[in-house]
Amino acid sequence: MATGESGSRDRAVIRVRMSAADAHYGGDLVDGARLLALFGDVATELLVRMDGDEGLFAGYDRVEFLAPVRAGDYVEASGRIVSVGNTSRRMEFEAYAVVAARPEIAPSAAEFLTEPLLVCRASGTCVTPKDRKRF
Repeated sequence: MATGESGSRDRAVIRVRMSAADAHYGGDLVDGARLLALFGDVATELLVRMDGDEGLFAGYDRVEFLAPVRAGDYVEASGRIVSVGNTSRRMEFEAYAVVAARPEIAPSAAEFLTEPLLVCRASGTCVTPKDRKRF
């Protein structure tokens, strides 16, 4: 399920359940690249809102993996534009686990986290070429 905060052109949020297909390592650990893919989707939404075009992700300048994510966890990724140049948009991202799978209790057990757990944060720059900007 993806949700955007209505009325805001500089912030976006997406919430996704990590599946068994996202698990890449032992213990159902999800590959960190999956979180970066979520940040890419958030960045795309931000660029569409601001420029009317998907733009391009130029690169990350910081990525921090802070806690493990496992298959069955729900992760909420958000991002915001922190500065705007002629074609560049600097963004900051955070991902929180909001529901944790609890397979040690039962195969389908899960727990809503009263305090979301920060699992990853990053920052980077996206670019929308001048000839593609519509707004």
